Amino acid sequence: MARLRAPGGCPWDREQDHQSIAECLVDECSELLETIDRLDMDHMREELGDVLLQVVFHSQLAKELDHFDFDAVAREVNEKLIRRHPHVFGAGALDTSDQVLHQWDQIKALEKKDSQENEPLFKDLPPSLPALMFTVDIYKQIEKKALETGPLVDRKSIETMADSIDEETAGALLFEISAACRTRGIDPESALRRYSRAVMEETEALAPSVSS
Repeated sequence: MARLRAPGGCPWDREQDHQSIAECLVDECSELLETIDRLDMDHMREELGDVLLQVVFHSQLAKELDHFDFDAVAREVNEKLIRRHPHVFGAGALDTSDQVLHQWDQIKALEKKDSQENEPLFKDLPPSLPALMFTVDIYKQIEKKALETGPLVDRKSIETMADSIDEETAGALLFEISAACRTRGIDPESALRRYSRAVMEETEALAPSVSS
């Protein structure tokens, strides 16, 4: 990548910046997800390489501006894995995944304590997060923190559906809803995102002050 970006390298690669190749990262991640869904190992290997290339590209751009390089990226994630797995790399032992996730959240909260005075009710979510992932993450926080919800969230209906739904049924329901939205000229991504954000705002309004 350094050669491609150097004088005499590739004209296209030399013209790019972080913003101009951002869409490439989204595209490559989408293609990787498709191979994961199909368990297509040969193409998964290829697509993992394409995603890694995006990391290398962004790292090279940052290195040219004296921010960081690929080694720093790898070193930081390596340190994070060690820091957040003291039950493996340090003393103590954990027996279940739930214990590991609880400890992970505790360590993460301590790491971020210096950067913010009050932990937000809902963790910061990337604005480009797909609507379904955005919705799942909101409800994950509601369950994890046992938050009170308003009329926009029918907890009893959700629990009833959770008892009987499986992956195929979920896929069929989501497909039918998306198709119906297409017929009515509704963008399902926008509709779900707006409703989920309304749920988030309603839940935040019902919660006691974080600083109290």
